[in-house]
Amino acid sequence: MKRRRFLHRIGSILAVLGVTEAEWLTLGNRYYQALAQPSPRKLALLIGINQYPHIPALSGCLTDVELQRELLIHRFGFQGSDILTLTEEQASREFIEAAFLDHLSKQAKPSDVVVFHFSGYGSRAKLETSPDTIQNALVPANGSNKSQDEKIVNYILEETLLLLLRSLPTNQVTAVLDTSYYAPSTVLGLKIRALQESEAKLAAEELDLLKQLKTQKLPSTPIVLAATSESKQSAREGLFSGFSAGLFTYALTQYLWEFTPASTIQVAFSYVENSLSKLGSKQQPGDLENLSPKRRALNSPPSLVGKGAGGLGFASSFPDSIIGAEGVVSAIEEDGKTVHLWLAGLPPQVLLYYGVNSRFSLATTEQLVLRSRTGLTAKAQISKIDSTTPPQVGQLVQEAVRVLPRNINLTIALDTGLERIERVDATSAFAGFSHVSTVVAGEKPADYIFAKLQEIPSRYGLFSLGGELIPNTSGEVGEAVKLTVQRLAPKLSTLLAAKLWRLTENQGSSRLALKATLEIISDISPRVVMQRETIRTFKTETSIKKSAPTPIVPIGSRMQYRVENHSDRPVYLILLGLNNNHTAIAFYSWETPQEPNTADTKPLLKEVVIAPGETLTLPQTNAASEWVISGPAFFYEQQLIVSTAPFSETLAAFKAANYSTAEQGPIGLLLNSLDVAQDLLQDLHNASALKTEMNVTAADSYIFDVNSWASFSFSFQVI
Repeated sequence: MKRRRFLHRIGSILAVLGVTEAEWLTLGNRYYQALAQPSPRKLALLIGINQYPHIPALSGCLTDVELQRELLIHRFGFQGSDILTLTEEQASREFIEAAFLDHLSKQAKPSDVVVFHFSGYGSRAKLETSPDTIQNALVPANGSNKSQDEKIVNYILEETLLLLLRSLPTNQVTAVLDTSYYAPSTVLGLKIRALQESEAKLAAEELDLLKQLKTQKLPSTPIVLAATSESKQSAREGLFSGFSAGLFTYALTQYLWEFTPASTIQVAFSYVENSLSKLGSKQQPGDLENLSPKRRALNSPPSLVGKGAGGLGFASSFPDSIIGAEGVVSAIEEDGKTVHLWLAGLPPQVLLYYGVNSRFSLATTEQLVLRSRTGLTAKAQISKIDSTTPPQVGQLVQEAVRVLPRNINLTIALDTGLERIERVDATSAFAGFSHVSTVVAGEKPADYIFAKLQEIPSRYGLFSLGGELIPNTSGEVGEAVKLTVQRLAPKLSTLLAAKLWRLTENQGSSRLALKATLEIISDISPRVVMQRETIRTFKTETSIKKSAPTPIVPIGSRMQYRVENHSDRPVYLILLGLNNNHTAIAFYSWETPQEPNTADTKPLLKEVVIAPGETLTLPQTNAASEWVISGPAFFYEQQLIVSTAPFSETLAAFKAANYSTAEQGPIGLLLNSLDVAQDLLQDLHNASALKTEMNVTAADSYIFDVNSWASFSFSFQVI
C-alpha cells in the first residue's frame, strides 16, 4: 500500500474515532464507553495475513478468517455487519490497533460477546527498555519495515494485545491466536507460522501504546486460545483438498460445528488435539491461563489473563436447540433445486474423500444429495423435487449418508530437500506399490513425507507432516533410496490401513446411541482418561465433559474400555489402532476351542456383541486378559467402531492371519492390517440399508448410513 493511501486510510479510521493520532495513543477512558444497544451485541475482529513484504508467504490465513466468519454467523448468531475483517495489507499494526479501538472498544458493553482472531506470523522481540527480556509478538502485514528503517519492526506485542482485550468492558471476550513464536533453523513438512527472533527495536508508537495501556483500568477477564502451549512448538498450516488453512483454526472450528460447546476449554482441546494428531501435527493448543512454565516465561505476566474463565466465551449464546451440524446452506440457485453448502463441520481427514451422492438432512427432514465439491464448498440437489418445504439460506445440514471411494491410496510427499536423482529414484520405488502415490511436498495434500534425516543426511526416512520421524522407518547410513523405500512395504500397508479406518470417524453425526470410556484400572476405582459419545443421540452431554486436553498414560498402566449401548438394537464392536511403535494392533475376543488337546493351535475368534441397554468392559477384567501399556514413550491411537450388523468379513480377515496361541492377548498385533481395514469398510457398507436406493455403483464406492454405525477416535500419550 502506498504511503499516501495508507495515511489517508488510517486518518479515516481515526476520524471515525473522533481523535487525532496523538490523542489516539493516550487511550482515554472515553474509548471504553459502550454504544447503547437494545440487546447484547456480538462483535468480532478477524485478522488474516498471507502476503508479507520481504518474508515468505503463508497460505492458510485467509481461509482461517473465512472459517471463523462462517462459524460465528451460522453457529453463534453473529450479524455479518458486526464482524470486521482485516486481511493482507489492510492488517497493518496501525489498522489493527485502530480497528480494535473503533470496532470493539467503542461499541462493546458489559453484556456483549467479543471475538478476536489472528492468523499470521508470530515472532519474538527484545524490549529496548529491558534488553534481557524477550517477548512474544504478532507480526502485522507491515511488521518488517525494511524499506524505511531495518532496525525498527512494527510488531504488536502479545502483552499489548492482552491488555487491549482486558480493556474491553465485558467478560465475554475470546481471542484465538493461530500463530507461534519459535522458528527452528530447519523446517520439515507443513509450513510454520513463526519468524526467527528479531534483534530490531519495536516502533516507538507500540511502546507508547503499551505504556498507556498499563495505566488504564482493566475490567475484562478474556479467554485467549493459543495454537501452541509449549515454547518450542510451532503453529502449522496444512494443505487440504483445494485450500490451505491453519491446523488449529480448522480443528477448532470443525469441533464447534459438530459439537455443542463444552463447559470447559480443556474438553474442546481434547478433541482439537486429537484432530491435530490425525493431521500430522503434535502441536498442543492451550489457553494462556494454563501454559507450561517455559511457555509462560516468554509471555506477559499471568495476571494479564483472567482467572476462572473456564468456557468458550462466545459459546454462551449458542442456541440450546441446535446440537451440531456438518455444514450450512450458503446459497440457493434460481431454479430452487440446487443449493450451495459450506461443509466446515466434516472431519478434515474425511472431507478430502467425501464423494458425490453423499446425503445431508435438513431440520425439515428433507435430504440434499451431494453433486460436486470444491474445497469446503459443495453443490447439492433436493432429493425430492416436489418438496413443499424448500431449503433456506442459513439452514444447518447434518450428515445422513457418507459415500467414499474404494480406490484410496496412501500419498507420500517427496521433500524438496532431496536431490533430483533422489526424487526420481524415490518416485520409481514408491510406484512399485499398488496402493501408494507420490507428490512434491507442498504442492498437493499428502499423508507422510519421505526425506533425509536432518542429523544424518546419508539416511532416509518417513516422517509425519509435522516433521516427526515415524518409528522404524529410517534406512541405514549410506543406503540407496530404493532399498529404504522397499523396506517400507509393511509399514506403508499399516499406515494406509490406519488412514482407512480413520475415515469412519462419525462421533458427531452417528445416530446410534453409544458411549465409550477409556479407563486406567486401579485398586480403588477406574480413572477416566477419555470419554466419547454419539452426541446427537443424547439430550445432555454430562459425560462428554470428562476428557483431559492431553490424555497421559504412564507405562505399566492397566487399561480397559467401557462401552455402553443405549440404543434399541444389539451392536457389534471392532477396536483397531496404532500402538506407540506405530504398529497395527487390534482387540481380539478369543473363543476357547472345544477340544483343548487338539494339535490345531490356531486360535478361534468370535464376534463382540453388546445387547440393547447393556455395558461391555473390554478386555474382561481378569489376570489372563489384562491390557498393560508397555514402552516406549510415544503416542497411541485407537479407533473403536460399532455397527448394527456383524463384522463378518473383518472377522474372516482376522482368521486368515496365522496367529499362534502365544498371541492370544486381549490387545495384540494385527498381522494383515490392510486386509482387515478394507474388509471393515465393506462390512460397514453391507450394514447400510440405503445402498439399494441410491444411484451409486457399489463397485466404486462405499456407502455408510449414520443410523447403522458409530466410530470413536481415542488418542493418548504414553510416558
